[in-house]
Amino acid sequence: MKPAHREQSLTGPDEFFLLNEVHSLSQHSWDDPALAKLWRYNLHYFDDLNAKGSTARVEWHKALIARWIVENSPTKGSGWEPYPTSLRIVNWIKWALVGNSLTPDMVHSLAIQVRWLTQRLEYHLLGNHLFTNAKALVFAGCFFEGPEAAAWLHQGMRILAREVPEQILTDGGHFELSPMYHALALEDMLDLVNVIRSTGLPIPKLWGEKLVTMRDWLDSMCHPDGEIAFFNDAAMGIAPSPDELEHYAIRLGLAPKAALPTGCTWQSDSGYIRIQQGCVVALLDVAKIGPDYLPGHAHADTLSFELSVAGQRTIVNSGTSVYGDGPERLRQRGTAAHNTVVVDAENSSEVWSAFRVARRARPKPPLIEMNEQGWDVSCAHDGYRRLVGKPVHHRAWKFKVGSLIVSDRIEGSDSHAEAMFHFHPDLSLSLLEDGCSGNLAMDDNVLLRWRIHKGTARLERSTWHPEFGICHPSQRLVIELCNTESIIEFFWPNT
Repeated sequence: MKPAHREQSLTGPDEFFLLNEVHSLSQHSWDDPALAKLWRYNLHYFDDLNAKGSTARVEWHKALIARWIVENSPTKGSGWEPYPTSLRIVNWIKWALVGNSLTPDMVHSLAIQVRWLTQRLEYHLLGNHLFTNAKALVFAGCFFEGPEAAAWLHQGMRILAREVPEQILTDGGHFELSPMYHALALEDMLDLVNVIRSTGLPIPKLWGEKLVTMRDWLDSMCHPDGEIAFFNDAAMGIAPSPDELEHYAIRLGLAPKAALPTGCTWQSDSGYIRIQQGCVVALLDVAKIGPDYLPGHAHADTLSFELSVAGQRTIVNSGTSVYGDGPERLRQRGTAAHNTVVVDAENSSEVWSAFRVARRARPKPPLIEMNEQGWDVSCAHDGYRRLVGKPVHHRAWKFKVGSLIVSDRIEGSDSHAEAMFHFHPDLSLSLLEDGCSGNLAMDDNVLLRWRIHKGTARLERSTWHPEFGICHPSQRLVIELCNTESIIEFFWPNT
């Protein structure tokens, strides 16, 4: 069965469009340190073999695989690290299983790569890396024949028997709590069902159960535009789109997913809340940052939220465009890049390096109530208790007919605190002369009006990063808390 498709990335016989950058092998070869490590990793994945329109590029693909074998000596360079090796194994096998022919040299190279991988499984990293290693072993075990292949299949299935219940939470969310990594995990699970079926082996019952909840979870974490929300490391264009994944599930014979209910959807195990009321969809983060032993993809975004009005994203977290260790990576992971409260210019969780977190925010169980006008959600976290006065951030979202009130309060300290609200770059933000109200408009059409009931406002420049390698200028509203409190109300059309 044809797998899910990504966008085309091979734009010429040796030219690649990856992470919104174009480079060629003739200029850079396979592992030029002048290029970012993540770009080089993606070069070695071979995603284009199964991308949209790939059948028109089969001759390019054959030549590229042959070139990779000649120019990447076993065990040398970034392409032989376990993660890209795992993805490449899967992509070569997918390409073969849909009707393309691997030469004997290609099959021999593939076997060498699998043998290399079996000695370097990423138990030290765990999470999605180990899952991807196991998936590659399963694919190799299904593709090859003989005792060695059977051992690969057994080892991969044994790892997955432990990792599937560990990594896929009861509500269906992936345990790293990133919608992007969840979409990648969903693709992995669909691929595993696909390849196991090709061998005639039985599908583990748990996989079928998890696929139902995983598809529902992804649906609940998407905006009306059909794409994912940006909590923790998340960007478009890395995983196949949610629609592409759903079409893949249907091709595999899975029942269509249930329609999203209006009202409140509480993903209690992963810790996200979706409120769908009238023309508004809000996604609220009352989650911990991720597994305690694996916080590498976490952002300091506790109690942030995103909002769509009439199908248009309006309030947005800043997204993710880089993975390299440096100030921009830290800024994008920081609290000020999200729609939540910064206390004493510190992050709510101590993000550091590219994939590290020290002391981290832990949210209290949220209170969710329905009233005659809509939903009330309140929560608090202790991420700032390491600061002088041990401040605790409390936030409440009150949904009414035609408006949303967001209230913030800092308990236990008179620390300086500011609430951040970032807006989609297609929208223009205005602050009226009264200094406490304004509009958010697209092409002179007002989507939101807002009024501050407590606090002092200012407008600042910001940025939005919907994909790796992309930076769009945007605006944010900053509200300085007054006497440890701020209150803002957003009004949508015709109110």
